[in-house]
Amino acid sequence: MAGGSFGPAGVAKERAEQYQGKVTSYVIIACIVAAVGGSIFGYDIGISGGVTSMDGFLEKFFPTVYKNKMRAHENNYCKYNNQGLAAFTSSLYLAGLVATLVASPVTRIYGRRASIICGGISFLIGATLNASAVNLAMLLLGRIMLGVGIGFGNQAVPLYLSEMAPTHLRGGLNMMFQLATTLGIFSANMINYGTEKLHPWGWRLSLGLAAFPAILMTVGGILLPETPNSLIERGSKEKGRKVLEKIRGTENVSAEFQDMIDASEFANSIKHPFRNILERRNRPQLVMAIFMPTFQILTGINSILFYAPVLFQSMGFGKNAALYSSALTGAVLASSTLVSIALVDRWGRRVLLIGGGIQMIICQVIVAIILGVKLGNNAELSKSFSVLVVVVVCLFVAAFGWSWGPLGWTVPSEVFPLETRSAGQSITVAVNLFFTFVIAQSFLSLLCGLKFGIFLFFAGWITVMTIFVYVFLPETKGVPIEEMILMWRKHWFWKKIVPGYPEVDESTGRQSNSVELGRAV
Repeated sequence: MAGGSFGPAGVAKERAEQYQGKVTSYVIIACIVAAVGGSIFGYDIGISGGVTSMDGFLEKFFPTVYKNKMRAHENNYCKYNNQGLAAFTSSLYLAGLVATLVASPVTRIYGRRASIICGGISFLIGATLNASAVNLAMLLLGRIMLGVGIGFGNQAVPLYLSEMAPTHLRGGLNMMFQLATTLGIFSANMINYGTEKLHPWGWRLSLGLAAFPAILMTVGGILLPETPNSLIERGSKEKGRKVLEKIRGTENVSAEFQDMIDASEFANSIKHPFRNILERRNRPQLVMAIFMPTFQILTGINSILFYAPVLFQSMGFGKNAALYSSALTGAVLASSTLVSIALVDRWGRRVLLIGGGIQMIICQVIVAIILGVKLGNNAELSKSFSVLVVVVVCLFVAAFGWSWGPLGWTVPSEVFPLETRSAGQSITVAVNLFFTFVIAQSFLSLLCGLKFGIFLFFAGWITVMTIFVYVFLPETKGVPIEEMILMWRKHWFWKKIVPGYPEVDESTGRQSNSVELGRAV
């Protein structure tokens, strides 16, 4: 059926009101363990910036940057501008981009757990190589292995969470991934604050401790149950129903189980998910898979999280003050994610995304004005303005933490039908990692070239993405994951793109295969 012009994927009838079940301790524990996979992503984001500002690390691997840093009257915006140093950070994300495309068929054929385990093992190998690195080649090889781990983990974990969570709490439980990511960032910042004092080998400890979340992810993947959606898709219907009954806490799961059966039957008829995802009926999901992660990175958040110590030192903060300020932003990010978890299934996705976008625009503009007026190439901010910059940056990070941070992952992971879900998540992760790579590689040069204008650059993108959400993103709150296709057909814009429904046999609730639908792809 791939490449044809037949009806939309997913279920034929809306059965959401028939879903039964409650929030069980089993599903909560499974989601918490799975979400730990997010901590490896966060730990690396947080650890990279601190390590790249440590004298021992720079002196060993990037002596040119170290010499520039030691100069008394260097340019505030350009002293860290080195493509080799940027490559240390960005190489991981380029490797992750390739790995997530490999992870898609693994996740679909062998299950979500298989990818989680592969990601944990790869990350463990990368942490070991980095901690013991004696030259730049070994350091970059370790970063590549970390990237493979992140590619697999980011591909599988959000899918796992979306499929395990009950519909009415899917947003909050899915955000456990982002919460784990933010806690990983905060933990990394605090570790850097301590290891920076262990000259000249503290950076080894920072990089090596990445093995801890990697071990948690690997062991968690081994102990976790597979999702019922994945079991059913791979032919284990009875086992899938048993898992569904266990995580819903009731045997009355027929409606939800039938939705999964219908979705899996269609999914198994699709032999080329990546080709199928390009069809017209999957256009809205594809757009979200591309634009949501793109916009998430173009908020500028990764620039702050990667290079927080570097950025604060560029603003004239002392070494310890810079690390302390970056640790503070990590704490704010983690705590603000809790706000999103509490509100996402009550207020919905759109309100949080639009509100967070407006707050981030204001913060970026304020920081740009302060730096443009008060910080020259060789000047330092006064204490009062330094504090103000930290406060505004924290407000920016908080806005991201309760809006685009978690929802940039949640929305794409929940909108795809089963037959393209793994491929869709791979596209989401690949796009995210591609733009993460671009920003990580270019940020130091952009900071040198644009100076304070870098914040206006990101503010412009946040304006665009806020308008995008207002115009094109329907509210997904409370929509069952297997009935998401029906949501697009009701949206003012996407209903012009998505083909009409197939005829339905009311006695069976099944789609008729004899009716060709609507427009050609």
